Amino acid sequence: MNASNLKNHPQRIHLNNEVHARPHQMMSAPLRVTHVALLSNDRSKDLDAINVLCDRYAVNRPNQDANFYIGDFPMFKLRWERHSEFSTYTISESCSNSTPFKETALSKLPVEWFDCLPGEVITMLNLELLGAPEGHRDLEGLSELFSSNTVAGSEVSDGAARVWSDFHIHGDGFNRILIENHHLRYRQAGRLVQRILEIETYRMLALLGLPLARQYSHDLSTCDSKLELVTQQLAMHREDENEQQLLYELSQIAANVEHIAATGGYRFSATSAYYGLIKRRINELREQRIEGAQSFNEFMERRLEPAVRTCESVSARVQALSNRIARVSNLLRTRININLEAQNRDLLSSMDKRAAMQLRLQEMVEGLSVVVLSYYSVGLLDYVLKSLKQFGVNLDIDLVLGISVPFIVIAVLVSLRMNRRRLKKKDL
Repeated sequence: MNASNLKNHPQRIHLNNEVHARPHQMMSAPLRVTHVALLSNDRSKDLDAINVLCDRYAVNRPNQDANFYIGDFPMFKLRWERHSEFSTYTISESCSNSTPFKETALSKLPVEWFDCLPGEVITMLNLELLGAPEGHRDLEGLSELFSSNTVAGSEVSDGAARVWSDFHIHGDGFNRILIENHHLRYRQAGRLVQRILEIETYRMLALLGLPLARQYSHDLSTCDSKLELVTQQLAMHREDENEQQLLYELSQIAANVEHIAATGGYRFSATSAYYGLIKRRINELREQRIEGAQSFNEFMERRLEPAVRTCESVSARVQALSNRIARVSNLLRTRININLEAQNRDLLSSMDKRAAMQLRLQEMVEGLSVVVLSYYSVGLLDYVLKSLKQFGVNLDIDLVLGISVPFIVIAVLVSLRMNRRRLKKKDL
């Protein structure tokens, strides 16, 4: 069989290359890395900023549809990644195995270039990948590198390296991470650095939901109290209660809860997703505890997980409150419908009474009509008989009139009933 005769799916090449779209870099100590994550929704401006840098150093530009780029510049390397709501810029350069954090990799870039970067900084850190020191660094010496803050750290990659950080923003505006390379291979070092950078970036992104959770927690408590009051009023079954007013209050509560769900739902979902990525990256580190130091996993569980649980709790409260509002709304609408049915029943009963009264009035009028029509018929007959008498017909007019009255009454009555039956048939 000739494989060239088979038709490829139009997305086959693109889908196959997707798993190779963001490769890890090969790194070796000593190395200085600066990582910046910016919240931004404009990929085109990211590309414009990178193009400016590429043109300045005569380096190939990225593709215009690219979401990932690695550029090898004369004095540094630049790695750019575009994500759903943020972009990351990772600048790395070789350095001497000297005192960490004295310089940053950003110093190799032109100062005016930073004005081209779109968005707001969410993460900015300096990472030093150094060779293993003679012996092990003690915690006091490490604390001096991290401005006397408490340092968390652990052995990673089955003891091939040690990672240290205090998770603080220092006076220069950067977080600090130190990696001691004991026997990492080039690709291992690149993967380790990438995981550490992602952990720190996702940590800050996960915490974006916490201010919203704190803000909406008070709003949800207010909505909960109002809903409880409406529910109590429904349970009292007062006859003079205004159901329409309760329905209006309930709709206002529902609108507030839906507003919270619309504005905070995405952020809370993102917090859970980012926290899941953090735990996965930490598991990939294969940490081993260093005596006297808190590991990255312990730090995240004690410091980050409560914030994540707060966001999840608020998200669950929104859903639970929305469900309660739906149930109370159904109860209130059922009560309104029952009252409407009772009103309709009373209205129909009143209409039946009016119809019966109208029927009696109609029968009374019909009786009067028989009398009136009979009276006028007898009068007309009287004129006819008198005119005949003028022509010589000898009649006892009073006798004839007296005898004709019953027959006239019967004829009028029958005629009216026939007309009424004819009208009923037309209505049907």
